[in-house]
Amino acid sequence: MGIEDASMRNGRALTDHWADSVVVRPRTTEQHITVNKRLVLGFAISILTLIIVTAIAITLSVSFERCAAESSGALAANSSSNSKWKQSRNGNISHRDSEDGQQPWRHLRLPATLRPRHYDLRLSVYMENFTFSGEVNIEFECVHSTKLIVLHTDRLEVEKVLVYSDSKKAGNMRIQRRFHYPPKQVYVIALHREMKALRTYKINITFHAHIEHELLGFFRSSYVLNGERRFLAVTQFSPTHARKAFPCFDEPIYKATFRVSLKHESSYQSLSNMPVEASTTDEDGWVTNHFSRTPRMSTYYLAWAVCNFTYREAVTDNGVVIRLYARPDAIQSGSGDYALHITKRLLQFYQDYFKVKYSLPKLDLLAVPKHPYAAMENWGLSVFVEQKILLDPDVSSLSYQMELTMVVVHEICHQWFGDLVTPVWWEDVWLKEGFAHYFEYIGTDYLFPKWNMEKQRFLTDVLHEVMLLDGLASSHPISQEVFEATDIDRVFDWIAYKKGAALIRMLANVMGQPLFQRGLNDYLMMHMYGNAARDDLWNKFSEAMQREGKDINITQVMDRWTLQMGYPVVTISKNDSLDNSVTISQEHFVYDTDAKIQNPELFNKSFQWQIPLTLAVGNSSHISTKTIIWLANKTETHRVGNMNGETWLLGNINQTGYFRVNYDLHNWRLLIQQLMTNPTIISVGNRAGLIDDVFNLARAGYLPQNVPLQMISYLSQETEFLPWHAASRALYQLDKLLDRTEDHSLFSDYVLRHVEPKYHKLGWPATSPDGSFMQAAYQTEELQREVIMLACSFGNKHCHRQAVSLISDWISSNKNRIPPNVRDIVYCTGVSLMDEDVWEFIWMKFHSSTAISEKKVLLEALTCSDNIFLLNRLLNLSLTSDLVPDQDVIDVIIHVGRNPLGRHLAWRYFREKWDILNSRYGEALFMNSKLISGVTEFLNTEAELNELKEFILTSGGESAPAFARAVEIVQANVKWHILFQQQFYRWLRKAPDG
Repeated sequence: MGIEDASMRNGRALTDHWADSVVVRPRTTEQHITVNKRLVLGFAISILTLIIVTAIAITLSVSFERCAAESSGALAANSSSNSKWKQSRNGNISHRDSEDGQQPWRHLRLPATLRPRHYDLRLSVYMENFTFSGEVNIEFECVHSTKLIVLHTDRLEVEKVLVYSDSKKAGNMRIQRRFHYPPKQVYVIALHREMKALRTYKINITFHAHIEHELLGFFRSSYVLNGERRFLAVTQFSPTHARKAFPCFDEPIYKATFRVSLKHESSYQSLSNMPVEASTTDEDGWVTNHFSRTPRMSTYYLAWAVCNFTYREAVTDNGVVIRLYARPDAIQSGSGDYALHITKRLLQFYQDYFKVKYSLPKLDLLAVPKHPYAAMENWGLSVFVEQKILLDPDVSSLSYQMELTMVVVHEICHQWFGDLVTPVWWEDVWLKEGFAHYFEYIGTDYLFPKWNMEKQRFLTDVLHEVMLLDGLASSHPISQEVFEATDIDRVFDWIAYKKGAALIRMLANVMGQPLFQRGLNDYLMMHMYGNAARDDLWNKFSEAMQREGKDINITQVMDRWTLQMGYPVVTISKNDSLDNSVTISQEHFVYDTDAKIQNPELFNKSFQWQIPLTLAVGNSSHISTKTIIWLANKTETHRVGNMNGETWLLGNINQTGYFRVNYDLHNWRLLIQQLMTNPTIISVGNRAGLIDDVFNLARAGYLPQNVPLQMISYLSQETEFLPWHAASRALYQLDKLLDRTEDHSLFSDYVLRHVEPKYHKLGWPATSPDGSFMQAAYQTEELQREVIMLACSFGNKHCHRQAVSLISDWISSNKNRIPPNVRDIVYCTGVSLMDEDVWEFIWMKFHSSTAISEKKVLLEALTCSDNIFLLNRLLNLSLTSDLVPDQDVIDVIIHVGRNPLGRHLAWRYFREKWDILNSRYGEALFMNSKLISGVTEFLNTEAELNELKEFILTSGGESAPAFARAVEIVQANVKWHILFQQQFYRWLRKAPDG
């Protein structure tokens, strides 16, 4: 690190540059001068006083300079981008600035005095000892006069610093002082004289550092090819890790151009955002690749890699070269061909949809063995963990293909939302992540229209999932303030991704697709190569609406959804009067209503939304055209179509809105009756929505516990995948809540009674005479898979026998004839029912398999064992083996926790290994949060709740949002058992078909 000594950290020490101004005279001999001792003492005191006064004066001048810079006001902006830069820098100052105002290096944000224009970055990479050295030249503009240069560095050893003026008096500027301030990861250079406003300067810094084993910054990874271990090095800079690789202004607002040069041994190749412009070879055989200059971009999108991969290539009609780089054996087997093919199609799709061309001449997709996230959308060099981009068609299931497809669709969308137009600051990270997550479904619909992603899978996989989180009292607004550096990682959570996507989908449905697309085009065109905030997006949408004569202030509507946490439950009740009116009310939906009493400071504000409620009236044979009602008050009365005692109301048509809908009990009974007699009157999306709403309203105490159980009794008549998928998600949640209770069999038997008719009707995937698997239509295949999973999970004997038979055939023949789409179910069921030899067989296959997707399924199957010794062995092997990717270590622990027999084992293991796990994933908070919630979400006893609270206190995890959510979820589980378990089982004992 660039820390010079302990006293330098607080900014009080003097370096040699400061000491130069103090002249010390040499002592003279006694034979030349005789001096009175008092005079000597007085002179010494004077000199000492002069030194102290000089030091104080310099410190005060630096402080005064900072105060002047802070108070000098807005930038002299001459463009929309400059205006955004000004707003970001002046509008997001840390709450500690008032106390630290004299020392800008103590702030969360860099001072608003300098702005980078261009980086020349030259790196030499030494793979034999995993180090690198570098030199960066940064050209920057001085916005306000200052003597200070404050930029980011972390874990870099700074060797030399030079500052140049580009004015008429060009040349070196004298540096008085320079030091590293680790708490804010900044490096400070104090100059002897001021830099002048609106002039351009350059800073040259040489440095060196390690290529880290930790998966952030510039890090290393490895893989085995033909028995030989090979290494590679790659970057992960988002959100705040570019500073680990080179000194820079590491905030999204500081966009600049970059020119990168990478020097390395000739046995390696190097990649970066842009194509290689020139390449030179030294006498010693080392190669230097010089990459073209990038467009203006944020530091966290810069990327490079040094590896010995091979690639496959495709070229779009517009001449964009797409390459997929991966391990040579993966490229040779064709595992990357699928992702390469869909990327070519996606670039054209996004260009047509946004009406904005892709900006770079090439796009590389890099598949790496280890990565902290599924993927990272670096502009022109997107990095993926192997299991999210390599597909083996012969063994990969449809669900694996779907997940991989959506990861690729997500990252390609970021080339526009994120790379081209970047959020001003991290509080609005959902502006890129929410859009990319929404377009996972739009883009996949383009690739595979029959999958019906946006109208169907979006509901269960995004809307229903994020509402579970956002219904907690520990939730937060989608736009959340960032006060500390640690807060930056925390904004990358499912609220940003999934709630962002749900709100964008709601708005797109309110506006209609043509106006929505027009607004997006205007937004991208206005802010390309720059930054934008949420109001910029809302303004463009409002303008698009106004041009069509629709006077809706999008900012007023959407601020309620983005600046408030949570979402409403809309309750619709028929009035007894004869005027066909209904009463509609809204309130903040919270699973634990006691939280409002326990946390009055949070809930004393009036949560209220402007809600676009679509409403329809139906009966046994007909449903009316939907009407839209803008609900702005707590309670309103509205007239609707003709109603009588047998007509029912249905709100939130196709679940386009981000809210739950509740009804009076009579209306619920009519809806259940409709589902029993003719479910197709109600759309597929609403059938899934009714199931999700009814289970969650009962969980929160809004409805009696029997209502959701009555609703699923119609499932034997359900022919569509989506309602089954919504039901299975709700039933698995209930099952984990009940699986250790004495009467659990009452619940599992009830579920099986409604699953078995469909299971026997659909059967198992068919094989052709030659033994190959016959592909069914997507919806049929997914429905069949869902029903088989429910049947095996809840104990259907036929399902168990079928799974055991398939596993036994595989073991005896050593030929895997298990259909890929149900392999995970079969493997898990077989491991749970059969002996230890089967576990060892699956473990051996995990080691020997080269197919990434198959390895993941095999590893997760091992967590299904009912043998505690084997589960414990698996946990230890996962954490210590290089064969298990970091993402899979987390999944193993979580899956062991989902096994009733392994739940407390996983929880204990998590606590014992917390220090190791936290050090490995500590900075990758998204992974850490996934681990915490996955291990704790199914704890449901008072003893486990107390263990959780005690662990948080002793581990210092009180401030982690994931732990706060964990406590709330476990408390709700315990509370449900106290309040509702007896009522739940009482109804099951008297169930009509029981």
